[in-house]
Amino acid sequence: MSEQNRPELQQALQEIAGAGWAGVQLRVNDARGEWVGSAGVAELGGSAEPPTDGHFRIGSNTKVFTATLVLLLVADGRLALDGPVADHLPEYDLDPRITLRMVLQHTSGLFNFTGEYYEDGTVAPGIDWEGPVWVDNILRTYRPEELVRLALSRPARFEPGTDWSYSNTNYVLLRLLVEKVTGRPFAEEMRGRILTPLGLTGTVVPDASPEIPEPHAHAYYTYQRDGVWETRDVTRSNPSWISAAGDMISTTRDLHTFFSALMGGRILPGPLLDEMRTPHPKLGYGLGLFVQQTEAGATVYTHNGGMWGWGALLFASPDGATTFVASLTCGDARLDMPQTGVLFGQAQQLLVNAVFGDGGSDGGSGGQAV
Repeated sequence: MSEQNRPELQQALQEIAGAGWAGVQLRVNDARGEWVGSAGVAELGGSAEPPTDGHFRIGSNTKVFTATLVLLLVADGRLALDGPVADHLPEYDLDPRITLRMVLQHTSGLFNFTGEYYEDGTVAPGIDWEGPVWVDNILRTYRPEELVRLALSRPARFEPGTDWSYSNTNYVLLRLLVEKVTGRPFAEEMRGRILTPLGLTGTVVPDASPEIPEPHAHAYYTYQRDGVWETRDVTRSNPSWISAAGDMISTTRDLHTFFSALMGGRILPGPLLDEMRTPHPKLGYGLGLFVQQTEAGATVYTHNGGMWGWGALLFASPDGATTFVASLTCGDARLDMPQTGVLFGQAQQLLVNAVFGDGGSDGGSGGQAV
């Protein structure tokens, strides 16, 4: 734990661990300095707390990295925000009206290969990414081309640019676009343009590798098989089913370094950072991140992410001076997806209030009260 006395932060972690999570680790950077802490257990049946420098699967926080990499190519003049993606990937027969901006902002209308959930309650399934089928195939490798072609074989959700709907297909398509434009593997380009320059030595683009570097907590997935609850350690799993939409591994330190640099204007040119942070009116999504208002009235930038067994929170003030990063690991609680989502939302709100609320940071907001 940090030497700073931040009882409100440690209390928040204890509440999160007591609500059904196996463990949680947190790093806060603000006007008072840096604070790190953890609560719960690193492994079921053990007593050690999660390591505060532990690696974890960051889920859809990967999208912030992917979007940043793509925007660097825009800055280079190799891609155009409002240019057709089909011009670079003619082999996929994409709708020529779909622009790079639409793909980054989830307004392309492309079918979500992890399944579409419609407002009337109907579901159009995609790949098998949950339940016993996923567990039994936890080491299966999907190629990004396979995921995109599956999505393109299904009807679009809406006409390009006419609505907003979160689709993992968009960000796997961006991986293919980066590889086509640069002529290099996505992981190699990510390392060369972002990870190495920022010194993010704990961050991994795993592709199809199931491994996660030490140290790390363990993550668990509890599900039903033929009406019987089972719990599986899913720490080691093949993340290729989500690819550049959510496969990366990192640490709280690396995520703080990256997001603080991004929000502080030290990665992208100012006009492109402005584009990234301009939200769509539906749910406030920019180009690879969400723009939110806290209960205290502060603007914060975030994405967050989850994979079976893992949850990850990533928040920053507009100037990047105040950040918090958290990793949550699931235990053996018998929770379905909606229940897990509720717990995740409660944990998020608790930490946002602790860091950005009246009892949290008193600075680093780029002029806004936090």
